[in-house]
Order: sequence, then C-alpha cells, then structure tokens
Amino acid sequence: MNGFWNPENIAPKVLAPGVTAKIASGEKMMFSLVTLAPNAIVPTHSHPHEQMGMMVSGTMEFTIEGETRRLGPNEMYLVPGGVRHAAKAGPGGAVALDAFSPPREEYR
Repeated sequence: MNGFWNPENIAPKVLAPGVTAKIASGEKMMFSLVTLAPNAIVPTHSHPHEQMGMMVSGTMEFTIEGETRRLGPNEMYLVPGGVRHAAKAGPGGAVALDAFSPPREEYR
C-alpha cells in the first residue's frame, strides 16, 4: 500500500488532556505526530507495541521504567513492548514523532 499524508489534513485524536496525535498507518508500522500543550501529562501506561520516538520541538520529561530524562529537539527514545512509560511536556509544550510496530489498532 502506498500513501502520502499531510499532518495538516489529519484530524487529531485526543490521547489525554492537552495531548493530541495525528496518525498515519501502514500495514506493519504507524507514525503518530504527538502535540503536547505546556506541562501536559501522558500518564504512566504500557502497551505491547514497540515505540520509538524523536522530539521535533519543545521539551519533555520522558520516563521509561522509572528512569526520567529531559529531552529536546532531535533527541530520540525507545520503549520496548510491555514497558511502563510516561511523559510530561515542558513549559513551552512539545511535539514528538512516535513510530509503533505493529500499529496500534485502537488508534486507526
């Protein structure tokens, strides 16, 4: 399947208060362009999907299995499937691009 997406044309999905995602999905992988309002929180959670992400802009504190790092533009992270993780945007908000494999069916 071939496809082209412009995030401006994708309706945002609300993930948590102040946290939205614009989803583009193929058969075996998914991109999620996540926008976090200033100080927005993604609560601690886990899922069976492997998740890799890269900060696009802003800052956020990202916690993976109890280890927290402050991330800024161009920094990357990896969350293995089943591992608990959370995030909190910095005072200026944040944008991150996440990839999931396999795609998260609840986001399609």
